[in-house]
Amino acid sequence: MKIALIGYGKMGKMIEQIAISRGHEIVCKIDIDNQEDFESAEFASADVAIEFTTPWTAYDNFLKAFAKNVKVVSGSTGWMKDHGDDVRRMCSEGGKTLFWASNFSVGMAVFSAVNKYLAKIMNNFPQYDVTMEETHHVHKLDAPSGTAITLAEGIIENLDRKQKWGLHETADGVLRIDDIRRGEVPGIHTITYDSPEEDMITITHDAHSRKGFALGAVLAAEYTVQHTGLLSMADLFDF
Repeated sequence: MKIALIGYGKMGKMIEQIAISRGHEIVCKIDIDNQEDFESAEFASADVAIEFTTPWTAYDNFLKAFAKNVKVVSGSTGWMKDHGDDVRRMCSEGGKTLFWASNFSVGMAVFSAVNKYLAKIMNNFPQYDVTMEETHHVHKLDAPSGTAITLAEGIIENLDRKQKWGLHETADGVLRIDDIRRGEVPGIHTITYDSPEEDMITITHDAHSRKGFALGAVLAAEYTVQHTGLLSMADLFDF
């Protein structure tokens, strides 16, 4: 498989190592200082581009890749609110392909499935309030994390007493999310169901490094080469 990398920071370099170890070829590496390479023959030859950049550049990167008929795997967050409808339309009606996930960790895919199932169970026990806390490195640009939002949506879909999420917001019907930024933490997500007079249930996903995210992104690229449309971790792992 021929892979183009969009974003060549820590994640991009780790993805490169894992992709090569799995027998794939990196044909193009695009970062802030060589944007002209989107027009290169090497980029156009890619079977898929793996994109990890910023909330402000991701959508434009999708458009540049789609213009060259290159499929995209992206782990960038923060762009969905403004551009989600456009991307969905391009994938459903325009024949483009994007595999997007807020978190590519295999462990997080399992955690997400457990989160939804737990919320469905807890829907029957209204004495428990649910909150979430996410901790990341100090360089992270968005809050709450895209992963926290995805997890929150999984709770809201299955828990009638929560209609929306709110950052540091405590109100009826609101799932409170607190964010912490410290050191070089790859990512910790904790969901707590608390009944003050009874007990507390807590589930946590704690990433040890970015390696799990990078491996998941390469697995997603391998899947994307054989599929089309708007894809997600739910397609890759049928839990």
